[in-house]
Amino acid sequence: MTGPAPLMEVDDLAKHFPLPRRGLGARGAVRAVDGVSFRVAPGEVLGLVGESGSGKSTVGRLALRLLEPTRGAVRFEGRDITAQSLRQLRPLRRSMQMVFQDPYASLNPRRSVGQAIGEVLRLHRIGDRADRHDRAAALMTKVGLSPADLGRMPREFSGGQRQRIAIARALAVEPRFLVADEPVSALDVSIQAGILALLRGLQAELNLAMLFISHDLSVVEVMADRVMVLYLGRVMEVGPTRTIFTQPRHPYTAGLLAAAPRLDRGDGGEARVVLRDEIPSPANPPSGCVFRTRCPFVLPACATEVPQPRALAPGHQMACIRDDLRF
Repeated sequence: MTGPAPLMEVDDLAKHFPLPRRGLGARGAVRAVDGVSFRVAPGEVLGLVGESGSGKSTVGRLALRLLEPTRGAVRFEGRDITAQSLRQLRPLRRSMQMVFQDPYASLNPRRSVGQAIGEVLRLHRIGDRADRHDRAAALMTKVGLSPADLGRMPREFSGGQRQRIAIARALAVEPRFLVADEPVSALDVSIQAGILALLRGLQAELNLAMLFISHDLSVVEVMADRVMVLYLGRVMEVGPTRTIFTQPRHPYTAGLLAAAPRLDRGDGGEARVVLRDEIPSPANPPSGCVFRTRCPFVLPACATEVPQPRALAPGHQMACIRDDLRF
């Protein structure tokens, strides 16, 4: 049996940011994303993890075409949105929304909460003024705030409350796909659980498909149905959340898990990966496997061969030439 048709399909997506030319030499580029492919089914949450500088946020913005890709395709319900003009894309914006990392920066400090939510509805020509006010009031209730707060300014709210407002604004147009880019990383730990519970509850209630981006593995473990591991703009491993957390196969995935002190090592496998040094510059990535300069299991072939994702089990893939490693 085959699963449901994907809501979003991303194929060989890349984003290279050109660097200033120096002298007569060739112009370099920052390879922020370099050949990423994935699928998201209706109602599914795909977690995207990796260290800072791995390209996670860039992937999220490319998926919504907030950035123009260097190459690759993004299809939403079978339509290639990278081939459409901005005018053609505008109706689809209603189906694809984003919650940004910083709730202090994502809300206009000069607009009241009601204006912030109502503006989104107005731009998409949803309802008249009275209807937009009623919708905004209902959204405030849905995210755990009071409709009486619609007249207040963003500065009057705490960080957690602002993120709830940002979520309400994103949901105002009833999207089917949501990118949540580090939605709790700017919040106190005591506030994070409430926002995560809200997102998970709304996702289930509204059958939202979601790309959930985070560097915090414990957060992704709670939120995601599947997990994709990104390193220097390339996918290292992807699979069901339980599989990734209990039976990782890529050395980088194992290193991320080992570096998270709260996570149980499980069966005490044969090899343990300790991530040393820092992630290399995406302006000068290593040849072959981009993880090889930090991998304790590197082979000579890793310097020349770019490993492609290959199936290990149904729904579980990794990009590594080694089959003998167990963690």
